[in-house]
Amino acid sequence: MAQPQSKKIFFENLSGAGKAIAVLTSGGDAQGMNAAVRAVVRMGLYVGAKVYFIHEGYQGMVDGGENIEEASWESVSSMLQVGGTVIGSARCKEFRSHEGRLKAAHNLVQQGITNLCVIGGDGSLTGANLFREEWSGLLTELVEQGLIEADAVQKYSALHIVGMVGSIDNDFCGTDMTIGTDSALHRIIEVVDAIMTTAQSHQRTFVLEVMGRHCGYLALVSALACGADWVLIPEMPPEDGWEDKMCEKLSANRAGMKRLNIIIVAEGAIDRSNRPITTDNIKDLVVKCLGFDTRVTILGHVQRGGTPSAFDRILASRMGVEAVLALLETTANTPACVVSLCGNQSVRLPLMECVQMTQEVQRAMDGKRFEEAVKLRGRSFENNLKTYKLLAHRKPESELPISNFNVAVLNVGAPSAGMNAAVRSAVRVGISEGHKMFAVSDGFEGFSKGQIKEIKWADVGGWTGQGGSLLGTKRTLPAKHVDKIAEQMREHNINALLIVGGFEAFESLLQLYEARATHEEFCIPMCMLPATISNNVPGTDLSIGADTALNAIVETCDRIKQSASGTKRRVFIIETMGGYCGYLASVGGLAAGADAAYIYEEPFDIRDLQANVEHLTEKMKTSIQRGLVLRNENCNENYTTDFIYQLYSEEGRGVFDSRKNVLGHMQQGGAPSPFDRNFGTKISAKAMQWVTKKLVETFRQGRVFANTEDTCCLLGMRGRALVFQPVVQLKGETDFVHRIPKEQWWLKLRPLMKILAKYKTSYDVSDSGQLEHVVRNRPRESDASVAM
Repeated sequence: MAQPQSKKIFFENLSGAGKAIAVLTSGGDAQGMNAAVRAVVRMGLYVGAKVYFIHEGYQGMVDGGENIEEASWESVSSMLQVGGTVIGSARCKEFRSHEGRLKAAHNLVQQGITNLCVIGGDGSLTGANLFREEWSGLLTELVEQGLIEADAVQKYSALHIVGMVGSIDNDFCGTDMTIGTDSALHRIIEVVDAIMTTAQSHQRTFVLEVMGRHCGYLALVSALACGADWVLIPEMPPEDGWEDKMCEKLSANRAGMKRLNIIIVAEGAIDRSNRPITTDNIKDLVVKCLGFDTRVTILGHVQRGGTPSAFDRILASRMGVEAVLALLETTANTPACVVSLCGNQSVRLPLMECVQMTQEVQRAMDGKRFEEAVKLRGRSFENNLKTYKLLAHRKPESELPISNFNVAVLNVGAPSAGMNAAVRSAVRVGISEGHKMFAVSDGFEGFSKGQIKEIKWADVGGWTGQGGSLLGTKRTLPAKHVDKIAEQMREHNINALLIVGGFEAFESLLQLYEARATHEEFCIPMCMLPATISNNVPGTDLSIGADTALNAIVETCDRIKQSASGTKRRVFIIETMGGYCGYLASVGGLAAGADAAYIYEEPFDIRDLQANVEHLTEKMKTSIQRGLVLRNENCNENYTTDFIYQLYSEEGRGVFDSRKNVLGHMQQGGAPSPFDRNFGTKISAKAMQWVTKKLVETFRQGRVFANTEDTCCLLGMRGRALVFQPVVQLKGETDFVHRIPKEQWWLKLRPLMKILAKYKTSYDVSDSGQLEHVVRNRPRESDASVAM
């Protein structure tokens, strides 16, 4: 895709006055749809437009009447955390007919609606585009039938469509993630984690069926996230003779002291002859060939249920706001577009280009062109498949390249969920590349004491779902132990180093780079993977562990808000972790529907606090009964959590009462989220491939010698790209006193939180998505969607 051109506009210049926007959800429901509806309604009202709900999808549009209802600010309160879609969704045969669309057009014109925001899958969006193309003809027919006045044809001459993809299958080409996919992965992984404990107890094999009739994304990513033994998906059927290979793999794993087997099957799994492969087929095969105690679990509609994840809430909120901006900017000649996610950026793509490519995938599968189908799914899907094969299927020793390189991996800094998945990935990819892998316990402190041992393929089995750091981690920096560490590196002949950690890991890598001047042992390829819940490492938009922490914050905020149900008006003050970095407070606030989030990066004073109290007081006079305020732990040394709590309690007296809660280390604990498991797994695999490349490049005269800047890097996600950046070049981008980057992308999300909480604020839309075109093959480095 072409890079979007910068357009320095503030959205105050984009007025919605006189416009009417309708929002509907159609097709299958998906968690996060309500967050998208809420964002469309509130952003639409904010810019001065009238906004309408269309209940029950296209059926409601055809039936009209009470199904088309004007929305108010309060009507979308308390829906952010609700799964499914509160405005209803239905499949509508009548809308597929010309007569049905004629009725729908009449109902919209009666309300003056010419802007539609459709949240659904490819079928729903295709129907919306057809409706748009027929619009002027439908109005002419309505005039001829005497149902509308002739001047209405001119007044409502064009119907503008913007789509958002709501589908748990992630089966829509053009976007890296659809609304609902991450939440569905949460449901699957929760079940798999629970099943693994009982499977281990009884030495059982479990065959799990997940949704995905035409797309294997859920099966593939959940297999990657839980380290499944085998996965079957429709885009890439197994080679003929797969039955024997699968049984060999299961048997070998049991022989290696593994007490359980997990096989994940997409409901649309097929063989090379396009015959379905069912869970019962696999169970019968395993019992017959191996005699293993085997059970089948079909997850079914559990995957659609439950509360949306933090990722889906943020994605849907961003997409909803972007959809309204797209409708404000649209003209009669603008094609219907779909708002998408590419890496960490919003993009707008022509709707029908995306639909046509999605349909091409199915045609490729029907024609048994499976390699083409995988490519058409996008580089993210292709990368998932390659990574799974690399980590799940060990090559025989005879097929492994012989590199004679020793690579050490260690954790540095505070523990974060997903670290173990990154270590597992590094170990297995390293072994596949022919290296001997070494694990260092307790960070650089353990390194200096010689706590180093070789780590094998089987040693990291089952690590993906484990929280914390199984290697052990310390905050100790290497500078004071540099001589001892160099001695240990000499003793173990360490040729490359992979560090997984937070800001301390970044500082450590800088110290090791500087130590190259005095210790040749550090003249080796060194790479760092950012892993910290604070997301405060320069050079990356996201860090391993931050998503898990966000989900912990959001889940707790949901429970806290629910605790006030049926009580008098109440405001909750919640303190989050993050050091001086306000990422958790800001993005957690957006996902939880907070009214304010106090952070160090955005200084505030007593006047701001007073304005927030007054704003909440006004809101409490409506039907809104609860308020939520987040505070980053180090946002201000004087305006502490206690101070803000006491201020709100005093100033809100008679209108609302206040409660406070310090979340503390619960944000660091728990099993990693699917996002963090996959982000850690995939960037670690990419880092190890970079390490191999650098080892080959720097191997001269029988030894490795690497002393250039580009051999000491941090691998980070920036916008759409995964980038290896020399750590010395990141020094200038870093505030070392407060341990944060000088520029942070997520600060641009703060106005969204304020707008959705009914504050008047400026919002720079210069990064808003420009209309682009779908291209089949993006540049390789642009697979920023490696995260999922």
